[in-house]
Amino acid sequence: MDTDDLSIPTYDGILGEAEKFNHDLTLQFGLLASQCKDDDEYLNNAENLIKSLLEVKEFDYIIEEVFFGNYVSKTELHKALNKILKNIAEIRKTPMDKREYEDWG
Repeated sequence: MDTDDLSIPTYDGILGEAEKFNHDLTLQFGLLASQCKDDDEYLNNAENLIKSLLEVKEFDYIIEEVFFGNYVSKTELHKALNKILKNIAEIRKTPMDKREYEDWG
């Protein structure tokens, strides 16, 4: 699937929030969509990505692999990731078939 296939709350709650922090983080979440069949699978994969980023012991690895060598604050990154986790929890309260989607037709 493409990021255009995500529900509006999912798109805004993950990609929109990531973009507020750093465009490179948005790219990482955008790449996930191509590996997913639907909104819920995307939420699961996004949550897994966040948890793996929060657990990385070598922050330099994140700087290199996620942010292409551009410095970001670890504290601010963790704040952004935790905000996205909260957004995911809120999105999950609405069943997938009740979420609002863009009408591209």
